[in-house]
Amino acid sequence: QGVLCVVQRRDWSLKELLDTESPMLLLLENLQDPGNLGTILRTAEGAGASGVILTKGCVDLYNPKTIRSTMGSVYRVPTYYTEDAMQTLDELHRHGIRSYAAHLQGKNSYDEEKYCGGTVFLIGNEGNGLSEELSGKAQTRIRIPMEGKLESLNAGVAASLLMYETYRQRRNNKSIL
Repeated sequence: QGVLCVVQRRDWSLKELLDTESPMLLLLENLQDPGNLGTILRTAEGAGASGVILTKGCVDLYNPKTIRSTMGSVYRVPTYYTEDAMQTLDELHRHGIRSYAAHLQGKNSYDEEKYCGGTVFLIGNEGNGLSEELSGKAQTRIRIPMEGKLESLNAGVAASLLMYETYRQRRNNKSIL
């Protein structure tokens, strides 16, 4: 602390986020907690995500609490604000990106799916989850099994589990080749 710097803001395009062999992306719908967004960005860097897509209803990427919780990842992880999440998801599908909605009515547990190809995880608002419209457009709904009487996990925790499962599968897949 006690350090000040000026950094030019980088605006990424969706095309830039897709400019990799098998992108791992997150699409965050109306996330409100700056700590959750910061956790997701920091974890995205650690798990090798290609980028994070935010709807216009998300908390400000440059909120001071977000910046602090990213530990610098906000400057290194490509981010893209979408005007229309449905249209963006359609574009991802056209590029062969498979979409997975983290959802309580998920058919399979998150660790029963394969994420070695292009992947986008849809993560919803902390209080309301994903909208029915967006979750209904996902190709696959997945769930994170939980014990006890929990109804859901924190958005940052859920996103972290999904990213690191993808990272694990991709690392293991490389070692097989």
